[in-house]
Amino acid sequence: MQDVKAITSGCKHILFTGILLLASLCLGILVCELGARVILNEADYLSPKMSSDSILGHKIETPSTGFDAWGFRNSRVPTSATIVAVGDSHTYGNTAAMDDAWPAVLGRTVGLEVYNLGLGGYGPNQYYHMFKTKALQLRPKWVICGLYMGDDFENAFSITHGLDFWASLRQGHWDLVNPDNWDPGPPVWGATIRNWFSSHSMIYRIVFHGPIVAAVKEFIRFKQVADGGDSYTTSIVREERNIREAFRPLGIAESLNQTSGPIREGMRITFHLLEEMDRECRKEGCKFLVVIIPTKETVFAKYIEQDPKLHLYETLHKVIVNERQAKLEMISYLDDHAIAYVDVLPALERSTEKQLYAQTTRDMHPGRNGYRVIGEAVAEYLSQEVTAGRGGRNQNSESRVTVQ
Repeated sequence: MQDVKAITSGCKHILFTGILLLASLCLGILVCELGARVILNEADYLSPKMSSDSILGHKIETPSTGFDAWGFRNSRVPTSATIVAVGDSHTYGNTAAMDDAWPAVLGRTVGLEVYNLGLGGYGPNQYYHMFKTKALQLRPKWVICGLYMGDDFENAFSITHGLDFWASLRQGHWDLVNPDNWDPGPPVWGATIRNWFSSHSMIYRIVFHGPIVAAVKEFIRFKQVADGGDSYTTSIVREERNIREAFRPLGIAESLNQTSGPIREGMRITFHLLEEMDRECRKEGCKFLVVIIPTKETVFAKYIEQDPKLHLYETLHKVIVNERQAKLEMISYLDDHAIAYVDVLPALERSTEKQLYAQTTRDMHPGRNGYRVIGEAVAEYLSQEVTAGRGGRNQNSESRVTVQ
């Protein structure tokens, strides 16, 4: 009988100890979570909650902690801003902190307030709408449009032909166009649970997406990619040049396909909306600038084209060739309509040894270094324009500036 009591007592002690440890662990996590939310910017770590919109397709729900009253990645909505940037995730600053997005870098470099209207998944239609409804409210001297070559043309097509609000822009006819052209890629086990934690837990993001764990995960993933074990992803590694980059070119190749009717239609729409924004800026007395942001494939084209045996080489080559053709056509249009632009490709090409992009096989956005190069390239352009007394407007062919 005493043995039974001893066993029962021992089990209770173990159970009590276990509960105490679990409670202490939960309390510790809770304290760390609250501390992280006080010290750090939630918008730099947590995935925002999105909602559908009949005009924009999607938007960040407001209020959202870490985002401003308009639902964008700024500390506040100012009464005015000298520069307003519109764009997609490359302007929002995916994979980097708010202060490391290129509009923030631009603001620090030129010493002016820059308000960021960028959001992932947006394209020319959303840029135009935010320009008309938000940007002009801030009475800017400059409106800068970050145009990403990778998917903006496809986005313009899908939004125009998928949402009735934009029906006036349509030419031709395509049935059942889906306005959501975001491609999550191949299904990943446990993605639903991880996405929930990514939206709700700072500690989860810090621990599982922090530098140490991320480095271990990506070491394994890069090895798999290098061995040709990923049908969606390829990589180039040049240890002597500090280059280790992954590429996921399948979707981008389709988004730049110059023989595709929808992509050609998307280009027409994009050019038209850029012209409309420039025209509205002229009326309002501000200046409009297009920042041409290249794909990662084109930034590393020199290394890709040197290795035709590279996994997915044909797709990579297709991206590069089609992007060059599309950019030439777009620049010709901008020149013909005296729309100012800056091509940041040369600046990025010069900096390929500085780990410009997020060191991951899953996310192809620039990292802190890449956004810094873009922001400084735009700042250099603005400085040249002000010094030359042009105020940023292309008046003739001689005033075109490509950052060298």
